[in-house]
Amino acid sequence: MAYELTGKIKLIQDTRTFDSGFTKREMVVIVDDGRYPQEINLEFVQDKVALLESLRPDQEVTVTFDIRGREYNGRYFNNLQGWKVQAADDGEALPPIDANYPMPEDFDDEDIPF
Repeated sequence: MAYELTGKIKLIQDTRTFDSGFTKREMVVIVDDGRYPQEINLEFVQDKVALLESLRPDQEVTVTFDIRGREYNGRYFNNLQGWKVQAADDGEALPPIDANYPMPEDFDDEDIPF
């Protein structure tokens, strides 16, 4: 089952590659949760590590992830394993308005419909 969270990136760890060839990279996202913001650690493994390449701290993102659990020596561990990241600014943005941009010479206020 997939879960989703939206927040601001606090940090992105360096990629770690283990002797076995397993690769992982972790990212911490701050999620507003009322009075106390939560710092959520998500891991990205193998080919999903590349999803973090174009991201930066303080960027607003929505992360889709799965919860993974396992037992090791009688103790139980959970991981949030990300598999999709969408930056809040991924939408098509309009170019910035330049207040100093000159109006065309043939521009007439009467041309405005309101």
